[in-house]
Amino acid sequence: MTENTFKKVVNRASLTPLFKDGISILFGGFGGVGTPPGLVDLILETGIKNLTLIGTDAGFPDIGIGKVITKKQAKKLIVSHIGSNPNAGTYMNTGELEIEFSPQGTLIERIRAGGMGLGGILSDIGIEAEIVNRSKEKVKVAKKEYLIEPAITGDIAIVYAKKADYYGNLIFDKSARNSNPYVAMAGKITIVEALEIVPIGSLNPEEIITPGVFINYIVQSKGVNWQWAWEQK
Repeated sequence: MTENTFKKVVNRASLTPLFKDGISILFGGFGGVGTPPGLVDLILETGIKNLTLIGTDAGFPDIGIGKVITKKQAKKLIVSHIGSNPNAGTYMNTGELEIEFSPQGTLIERIRAGGMGLGGILSDIGIEAEIVNRSKEKVKVAKKEYLIEPAITGDIAIVYAKKADYYGNLIFDKSARNSNPYVAMAGKITIVEALEIVPIGSLNPEEIITPGVFINYIVQSKGVNWQWAWEQK
């Protein structure tokens, strides 16, 4: 078996045709940490617009997915918070950006459900909030009322890993793991940016978090710098 038998390892430029106006993109990471910087740059380079971006947060204006928001390439966010990116709040208030907020645990479960082929989850989080009551379906199970939270998938999912083998089995790097394993499952096409790409069989199976069956493409990372503004001083 040759190193790239499965033809998953590609150069970044070859992925450009996959990125089109109006698609939905799931992204791993929190505050930019664990968000693949090279794939974010690819989105910027393509100039595509009207994107729906789905992930835990809006990053920072110049870190992570926040760079795409700052360039006004997104029309909608599905996130748990936006406080670290003032541009997201500004664009929301001017009507340039639609934002759907979801509690972080609920959001991750919706993504996981999408990756597992489920229709959604049941949650009682926010059930007493009037604004939620107007927009969510409810169901009773064992005499308890729940909101129906629909599953989430994306046209493309982008994730970052510390190591990938040529099939796409992934090992993550400490806290940069965060939402990446769930995001990797829920993309119709999943692309991983890996710091190291190694031969099949060289990873310890006990350390593999995401199996390669979920991965369509692998690109080599040029390295990461996830330092937040106050860390760079």
